[in-house]
Order: sequence, then C-alpha cells, then structure tokens
Amino acid sequence: MSDDQTRVQEFFSARAADWDSRFPDDGPAYAAAVAELGLRAGDRVLDAGCGTGRALPPLRAAVGPSGVVLGADLTPAMLREAVRAGRDRDGALLLTDVAALPLRSQSLDAVFGAGLISHLSSPAENLRELARVVRPGGVLALFHPIGRAALAARHGRPLTPDDLRAEPNLRPLLAGSGWRMTSYVDEDSRFLALAVRED
Repeated sequence: MSDDQTRVQEFFSARAADWDSRFPDDGPAYAAAVAELGLRAGDRVLDAGCGTGRALPPLRAAVGPSGVVLGADLTPAMLREAVRAGRDRDGALLLTDVAALPLRSQSLDAVFGAGLISHLSSPAENLRELARVVRPGGVLALFHPIGRAALAARHGRPLTPDDLRAEPNLRPLLAGSGWRMTSYVDEDSRFLALAVRED
C-alpha cells in the first residue's frame, strides 16, 4: 500500500465511528445531488469513496431494484459503518482504491464522488480510471454538502486559488481525464460539479 493510501486509511479510520453523527443533516443535500445525475431505472452507478454509504439509499432509489449500485472505499472501518447503518442493503460494498477499480471498462452509467477529489493521490490518473469504467455519455458528479469557502472555514484555513475544486483548476483537470464539465455550483450550501464522459 502506498503512503497516500495509508494516510487516507488512517484519517478515515480514526473518524469512522462518529462520521454520520458529526454530519447528521447532510441527507437532503446528498439526495438533491443524486437527483442531478439524471439516473434512470436500471442504470449502473458507483459511489466512489463511499465512506459510510450516505449516498447509497438515494442512488438505489434513483436506479430502482433493476439497477446496480456499488460503493467503493479504501477504508475498512468506513465500510463497517456503512454495514452497521444498513446501507449495504442499497448497494454492494467494495473494499478497493478508486485508482484501480475491479470493474470492466465502460460498465457503468455514472459515478458519484462525495468529498472525493481532495483525497485522490493522483487526481488526473484517478479521474481517468473513473472515466475508464463509465460508458461514453455517462456522468460524473463531484459533490460536497457544503461549498469550498464554508469547508475551508470549517477547517480553519483560507480558501486558496490552488484548490482543485476551483472551477479554473477543475475544468481542465476533468478535460484532461476524459470528462467534459457540464455544470458547476459552489455555494455555501453545496458544491457540485457535473461532467460527461467523452467518447
């Protein structure tokens, strides 16, 4: 395991048990972001870096019983919390790194990534891996239940221009990784960037 993977696991393992209780009001924001993916019954979707699986119930509701919902995370403790919360009923959980997904190329219709991008060890390569598993025309949602400024304030740091989620940084990063950004929202109540998988 790489140093980056170890750091991510250590960070989230220490926070897994009380993760949901620290952010109890995020459910509606997750549901609204999932709705913007435009999923249909029968679609196949991955929650990349699913953590405790908070997106899995709205993803399952969107694709229905005939759809496929997968949740992938690198941290066993987060997946245990997803199971404890019963969210494994809404999607199959995979202990894996989004840098090397055990999925066939073009096997998915969409990827949802909440709080994902700031934890990617090699953002361009990792976004290319997400593009690999999504069919052309499929969708990527990069989401956070609060915006960049609010998140920076929560962590007691200034908002800097080199933030990967800043639109001038994110748009070319996505474009170089097989995605075309179609919408970008960064307000106090949420961050949501949507992109389409290029042919």
